[in-house]
Amino acid sequence: MNYKLLFPTYRNRHHFVKKALQQYGRFDKGLSLGTGEGDYDAMIANSCAHLIGCDINEQDVAFAKALNQSAKNLDYQVENALELSFNNNSFDLLVSVEVIEHVGKPAQMIQEIARVLKPDGIAIITFPSKDFPFTYDPINRLNRGEKRISQGAYAFGHDYLIAPVDFRQWLQQNGLTILQEQNLSGYLVGLLEMYWTGWIQRAFKANAGNISGQKQKKISVRPTNKAPWLVVLTDIIIGLDYFLFKNAKYSVGKGFVIRKQSYFQDTNT
Repeated sequence: MNYKLLFPTYRNRHHFVKKALQQYGRFDKGLSLGTGEGDYDAMIANSCAHLIGCDINEQDVAFAKALNQSAKNLDYQVENALELSFNNNSFDLLVSVEVIEHVGKPAQMIQEIARVLKPDGIAIITFPSKDFPFTYDPINRLNRGEKRISQGAYAFGHDYLIAPVDFRQWLQQNGLTILQEQNLSGYLVGLLEMYWTGWIQRAFKANAGNISGQKQKKISVRPTNKAPWLVVLTDIIIGLDYFLFKNAKYSVGKGFVIRKQSYFQDTNT
């Protein structure tokens, strides 16, 4: 079972990616950038003639390949999101879920996304927002200094978070326009996931810090492509949270669908 789907923040991201894929149709060639354990890839592959999943962590790539071995249009390789080996204008679709906050140079990752996307290509990107609700992490929200505790919003290997205003600026600088922007998880979900989800990941996720070369644990929980039936309760929570806080200033995460402007073709070839 993929027990991550029971967590409202994860389930919310999953819904966002699924709906975006359905909305923008089928693609010829896609890239799952920062595939992690590969638990999104079967869904993404259904929208592509050919999908490549890549990650900097070799052990995660090996697990993702085994998990999705039945998908014949899906290949895997090890890649650095800041220095992708692909040619310019290679992909019609790029999906990157909770990756940009781990790479160290987020603006450079956006440059690489713009480079490998074809003109008019679509990218679906989610990330944890620096503008998170007080209910999610009151300690770090109240902290006015630079030093953060590595829990709450700064758990999951987050040394920094992405400010939506900065993200929009990086897109504009690289010829990427926003087709859709959505808050992912508001005050209610933040309250229900306050702190303990970071502890759970640290205890049970194989690559808890989401970094390359991390020593594997003797006991860890890896996902499958099956959803537990209790996700119906998670969906109720998500629906209520969205109804109450969809237009709030603060959200645990952000989801974007972006398009590469066609006139950038000549500058990126």
